[in-house]
Amino acid sequence: MPVPETTSPWLENDGALAGLRVLDLSRILSGPFCTMILGDLGADVIKVENVESGDDTRAWGPPFQGADAAYFHTVNRNKRGIAVDLKNPQCRELVKELAATADVVVENFRPGAVARLGLGYEQIREINPGIVYVSVSGYGQTGPMSQEPGYDAIAQALSGMMSVTGESHGPPVRVGVAAADLAAGMWACIGMLAALRAKDRTGEGQWVDVSLLDGQISWLTYVAGGYFVTGDTPPRYGSAHPTIVPYQAFPTADGHLMVAAGNDGLWRRFAPAVGLGHLAEEPRFGTNPDRVRNRHELLPLIEAALAERSAHDWGKVLSDAGVPAGPINTVDQALAHPQVLARDMIAKIDHPSAGTITMVGSPLKLSRTATTIRTAPPELGQHTDEVLTALGCTPRDLADLHSAGAVR
Repeated sequence: MPVPETTSPWLENDGALAGLRVLDLSRILSGPFCTMILGDLGADVIKVENVESGDDTRAWGPPFQGADAAYFHTVNRNKRGIAVDLKNPQCRELVKELAATADVVVENFRPGAVARLGLGYEQIREINPGIVYVSVSGYGQTGPMSQEPGYDAIAQALSGMMSVTGESHGPPVRVGVAAADLAAGMWACIGMLAALRAKDRTGEGQWVDVSLLDGQISWLTYVAGGYFVTGDTPPRYGSAHPTIVPYQAFPTADGHLMVAAGNDGLWRRFAPAVGLGHLAEEPRFGTNPDRVRNRHELLPLIEAALAERSAHDWGKVLSDAGVPAGPINTVDQALAHPQVLARDMIAKIDHPSAGTITMVGSPLKLSRTATTIRTAPPELGQHTDEVLTALGCTPRDLADLHSAGAVR
């Protein structure tokens, strides 16, 4: 049963994905991050949550803003939210009707879980043959670990990503954000858009299978490449780079400065700018391979030079010299940075009960079909009646479902 087109911020916008309907069965981070990107690009995203407590991240606080945790607000804007009991046969049928109207379904449950509810790929394909169905899981739909639950930190650990993160003399460290979840959400977007492009050519949908572990393995890139060539297990370098010197954080008089002298030309600018001009052409340090081989001799000399002034001062000196460098900002400093503000990377939107929510903007800058933040993250069940009415539910139907506790 088609959902009637009505005037709404979800259906009427100029985004690149305007007119695309996404049924979002996901929760926590990887799936919601994916579907938020789609919503920012103009898609009509219908988020399905459990009727009792909703997405787990609504309770992942403090901090809270209104009834929900700030965590939930960060990845759920530009979505309509419905709350239904998927164990209730009538609710399952209503969600299947939504899937029949959708272009895309996104889920991130353990493999097989949604199929047991009658909402798996093969079941949805029977009623919507052109569906692009995106599954994000810990380890993918195949392989010996496919049935294991997926957690960001475990994917970072198993992938080797943690083994190359942290100081050389310290223990392995998890990346400071949920890198495996966020990467999987981005890979899910890429796979979904590729599948939609293929559908434009062939008329056929398909199943997009993305895993947290695969995404982290793909990010190893040059680290894995070095291992394939040498057979040597890559160590941790802290903020440094394994094959470029100087390319790391250095202590200064008042904080840390990140330097990225990524080639010999930059090195020859960097050395005199920090009072080490005599080292620029010294054979030990003349080329990048020389500097990599002799990093333990060079780095103490750079540290001594940079200790004389503040990170801000050195940042300006090196910028004037054409060398990429900058102070390591704290999160509050980064979010107030003039370049970040100039790029509209901080946004505010009014929420019906939480007041004004401040959030990170979209990094996608399209010249003709700009991303937009049109609606705040939904309250639990905020759009249930609206969406189900559009499916054909009568006021009596809705009253019965509410009284039975099947919807919220």
